[in-house]
Amino acid sequence: MKRSEINAALKEMEAMIREYRFALPPFCGFTPEEWQEKGHDYDEVRENMLGWDITDYGSGSFEKVGFSLITLRNGNLKLAEKYSKTYAEKLLYIKEGQYSPMHFHWFKMEDIINRGGGNVLIRVYNSLPSEELDKAGEVHVHIDGRETVVPAGTQVRLTPGESISIQPYMYHDFEVEPGSGPVLLGEVSQCNDDNTDNRFLEEVGRFPAIEEDEAPYRLLCNEYPEAE
Repeated sequence: MKRSEINAALKEMEAMIREYRFALPPFCGFTPEEWQEKGHDYDEVRENMLGWDITDYGSGSFEKVGFSLITLRNGNLKLAEKYSKTYAEKLLYIKEGQYSPMHFHWFKMEDIINRGGGNVLIRVYNSLPSEELDKAGEVHVHIDGRETVVPAGTQVRLTPGESISIQPYMYHDFEVEPGSGPVLLGEVSQCNDDNTDNRFLEEVGRFPAIEEDEAPYRLLCNEYPEAE
């Protein structure tokens, strides 16, 4: 992706967040220049990969595969003695035409919450002992305190305010319902580790390769300079 595309995506997400009056922690507003001066008191942000994020899953086609997000809080499974939080929280911004590929988590349980905007469609499957897709088994889903059973491959529709609980080993993907508009999603979960806890049905990448055609508006969560 070009840096100008990343900058535009982050500004678009910021506008959606302002529209729905979701207040962000101060570190989300730091400029790249301010990050150069931040000391070790912000190591939790650096080491737990808090802050702005963009993924195109290595597709090179962000408008079709990927979305923008912010990790607001997170623990760290590898540094549990230093960071004892057992939970994480994110905001995700996904537009019509964008898609998050089919995957599950070995460890993390998460709630996906429609915080506002359009409707999100979350397709669900169980996984087999081989970790492949179970195309036949019915799926038990929990939607805002209601348990129901749906056929494999059902797209659960979440309107603003609704949420679904995603269990470990439950395959899921998501996209915006056509015609409903962009969606601001929340995610409340156990600790998040994108390096070790994502099992994609098909192999994908994570962070986009960046072409620096303009200065960064915000640093992404994998770009922070080390503290002096």
